[in-house]
Amino acid sequence: MSDQRPGSTTGSGAPAPSDRNTLSVGSNGPLLLHDVHFLEQMAHFNRENVPERRPHAKGSGAFGVLEITEDVSQYTRAALFQPGASARALLRFSTVAGELGSPDTWRDVRGFALKFYTDEGNYDIVGNNTPVFFLRDPMKFPHFIRSQKRLPDSGLRDNNMQWDFWTLNPESAHQVTYVMGQRGLPRTWRQMNGYGSHTYMWINAGGERYWVKYHFHTEQGLAFLTNDEAAAISGTDADYHRRDLFEAIRRGEHPSWRLSVQVMPYADAHDYRVNPFDLTKIWSHADYPLVPVGRLTLNENPVNFFAQIEQAAFSPGNTVPGTGLSPDKMLLGRAFAYNDAQRNRIGTNFHQLPVNRPKDSVAVNTYMVDGQMAYEHSGAAPVYAPNSMGRAWSDTTGTAEDGWETDTEMVRSAYRLHAEDDDFGQAGTLVREVMDDAQRDALVAQVGGALSGGLTAEVLERALRYWASIDPAVGKRIEEQVRGGSGPERAGGGGAG
Repeated sequence: MSDQRPGSTTGSGAPAPSDRNTLSVGSNGPLLLHDVHFLEQMAHFNRENVPERRPHAKGSGAFGVLEITEDVSQYTRAALFQPGASARALLRFSTVAGELGSPDTWRDVRGFALKFYTDEGNYDIVGNNTPVFFLRDPMKFPHFIRSQKRLPDSGLRDNNMQWDFWTLNPESAHQVTYVMGQRGLPRTWRQMNGYGSHTYMWINAGGERYWVKYHFHTEQGLAFLTNDEAAAISGTDADYHRRDLFEAIRRGEHPSWRLSVQVMPYADAHDYRVNPFDLTKIWSHADYPLVPVGRLTLNENPVNFFAQIEQAAFSPGNTVPGTGLSPDKMLLGRAFAYNDAQRNRIGTNFHQLPVNRPKDSVAVNTYMVDGQMAYEHSGAAPVYAPNSMGRAWSDTTGTAEDGWETDTEMVRSAYRLHAEDDDFGQAGTLVREVMDDAQRDALVAQVGGALSGGLTAEVLERALRYWASIDPAVGKRIEEQVRGGSGPERAGGGGAG
């Protein structure tokens, strides 16, 4: 029996089914195209701002090469991951919450979006500098981004709005703990890690499927800014990270990252102790150790920022043979939303722009035709399939090689619970077992400062319970700082924290 109560409506005025959960085939099944409310929410969200990106507006990037130094062919047949292979790459770094003119050094998550130009088409990995994210269901994504942006009346950023959303969505605890720690203030883009964050699929030549997570570990060494350093840089060089990357590459100091993956056998996902498709969770390295793959090096600056960086379009929906998606609901939602956002932002035929086109050696034969700014075309060939005029068309039938099994009711719910699927457990482990004393001290100071002004009494009480749930000792120290009114101000006055 549904838990229906008065709430929001669709744009046409009918009661909205849910603003919390997408419609899926079972709690771990694929999302459904006829979830009209979700598609309308995402399509409208993609068109809220023109022309800058809604999230990840401020950023820059460079080109380089991915070189495969190890043999992972037992897990995937994808051409770009075969021993000795190399592929040209584009990596775009960004902040999440800030607009185009915002400082690079505000406390925030950093985007880490990759495009690989392979012999089988473009392969994109859209991740961040953290291995997790704030949410596990894409229905919440527009709401999350709006909570980090600006109030409708004053047009100002609002501390209370951010914490109101986070504390009403406790699944955010793991990512918020990362952001409030060192990861929220990387010293440079060159000195931070990148992660695919989502769970992806790999398929080998024998058709065997594996679940994988991508890790890009910086070879420059991790380094971070203090609040004071970040605030000072924000006032003197808003493009600090962009400048650092461009000038380093121009000097010939080419930054690099070691690519590794965690590999989970397909069947393990069913009863692993946390849901392996939950974007707010990590996989233990003790359970699934890192498997080395290769090295990513950036060695080529853009020659035209607008054409090569601002017009670059990334989507996790861009897969190649030997790779695939997973039941990760955020990943499935993004597979639609990212390309749809590019259609709105840079045009219907964004995929024809040079920075987004596949390699010249890849023969493109698409039945997406016409539309604004169409440049590539198929001449007088048939524009429909099937046809009897000799133009090739696809007709794969039967079991999808890159799919997974599901046979259950359509539901709106969180993931099926695994043994350790609580919202605060991994965040607490991060605080107690990963952070050292100095990092915990900095976390307490940062969070205490963030909670010391602008919050309503209700949101403040909820925020204090939120941190007490993450770790009682740290939560008590935060409360003592807030109640004592001695908290420092946030670095930069903005960002996602």
